[in-house]
Amino acid sequence: MKEATRRMEEIMKAFARRTGLTGNHPPKRYLWTDAFAVCNYLELLHRTGEERYLQMAFTLVDQVHWVLGRHREDDPRRGWISGLDEEAGKRHPTAGGLRIGKKLAERGPEEPYDDQLEWDRDGQYFHYLTKWMHALNQVARVSGRMRYNRWALELARAAHVGFTYIVPGSDKKRMYWKMSIDLSRPLVSSMGQHDALDGLVTYLHLAGTANRDPEQSPVLNLDREIAEVMAMCAQMSWRTDDPLGIGGLLADGCLLAQITGKSDLPLEELLIDILTDAAAGLERFIISGPLKYPAEYRLAFRELGLAIGLHGLEKTVTVIKDQPQYFSRQEILLSRLADLWKHSFLAGEIEEFWLAPLHQQSKIWTGHLDINSVMLATSLGPEGYLDAADNQH
Repeated sequence: MKEATRRMEEIMKAFARRTGLTGNHPPKRYLWTDAFAVCNYLELLHRTGEERYLQMAFTLVDQVHWVLGRHREDDPRRGWISGLDEEAGKRHPTAGGLRIGKKLAERGPEEPYDDQLEWDRDGQYFHYLTKWMHALNQVARVSGRMRYNRWALELARAAHVGFTYIVPGSDKKRMYWKMSIDLSRPLVSSMGQHDALDGLVTYLHLAGTANRDPEQSPVLNLDREIAEVMAMCAQMSWRTDDPLGIGGLLADGCLLAQITGKSDLPLEELLIDILTDAAAGLERFIISGPLKYPAEYRLAFRELGLAIGLHGLEKTVTVIKDQPQYFSRQEILLSRLADLWKHSFLAGEIEEFWLAPLHQQSKIWTGHLDINSVMLATSLGPEGYLDAADNQH
């Protein structure tokens, strides 16, 4: 534990300096990475008791909102992407969503679509927004400052309206995968395989935290949004052999297990489906053998996403065993978890591989340094990301 904490501290100190969170560098913010970074600072607070880590989380949230809640410097538009004036934007920094933080400007309405170039273009991703909602909610849970939960709820409302649409000729809703910075038009129309699930788990967690808010506003109630993503989930298969996707399923399963007892929705069947598909996907991933490749043929952040999810298995098992009243099909759930548990050692192997100085010298590591290093830190201290208990600092 001490060695993992020391490494986390080193990683997060270098990240803060490199991205302008500390020091004199101009801020370089990227929403996915910063969401994990916020959770890492909360975990370091828990492990060390040092208040400076809570302040780092607060500072990072403010910087993300100031940078990614506003238009890019190379964009002729100015101010908050929500269209709110300066003062209202400061009070409601997530009301228009948040930019991804990509290097290139978003594709214009008349520009042709380029599959490769689109990966480097800005806009908004739903699955990045849910990560930020989660990070804000973790700050609210740990600090007791409920405005962070309200910002997460405002982001959920904005994202849901912006990304969902009714399929023509039906009453079914689906989601776009990528939207423009102002949420006015889709940039990629296909639907992310796990976006509805991420939305459901995140919305439920936010709503549970909001119940503790003495200033809770009915305007931010997510009942309709929860019902709509629940309906979308009924149409989906979760099976994937992508390590980041498998890890995401396991993390969602861990959070879902923790909040099942706080919801009236039939979440147990969904949890069984998640674990079943995650186990099948993990078997396929292992058989394909990518963890045997040299560093230059591996993507660290995708593997570390798997490691983070594997770390959640123990908590998932504990919750199900300790709260049998909420899990009528406990035997099936524990059987699925046993199938996954036999591969839990992979988390340590992935961490050890990417902690090796030689592997951190590879271009595949240095080319994605921020996201790789921050997710390595999360894997070394995953509780700040995976814990959904109602504990306050």
